[in-house]
Amino acid sequence: MKNRIAVTYENDYVQVLSDGEKNYEVSRAIWSEVSAVCRKHGCFKVLGIANTTKPLEILDAYDHGALFRELDISSQYRIAWVEMNPEMIDVVRLIETVLYNRGVTARVFSNAEDTRNWLNAPRDKLI
Repeated sequence: MKNRIAVTYENDYVQVLSDGEKNYEVSRAIWSEVSAVCRKHGCFKVLGIANTTKPLEILDAYDHGALFRELDISSQYRIAWVEMNPEMIDVVRLIETVLYNRGVTARVFSNAEDTRNWLNAPRDKLI
């Protein structure tokens, strides 16, 4: 399956749709585009929905901290992510932890409806 990446501004959040294999280069392409769209629209809420066919390597997951720092994805962002492939959840949760430890508000969800509720919650109500 060829990788598919679509990043669009949806009025109150930036939506990321991503299918296919994941590696560091694919992650860099996704987050570079997300960063550009967020800056263009002044919107730093991100809703990602992915269906990964080949999981990201563990070391690549750890490298997301440096990647986000390089792209200036910081505490102003709120990232909600849904991974449709259950075999990928552990790696995505590792990325969630790496980002949390670097001050980026990110959370993994099991469905898009929960992500939208979380994205729209007041910052002091985030769990």
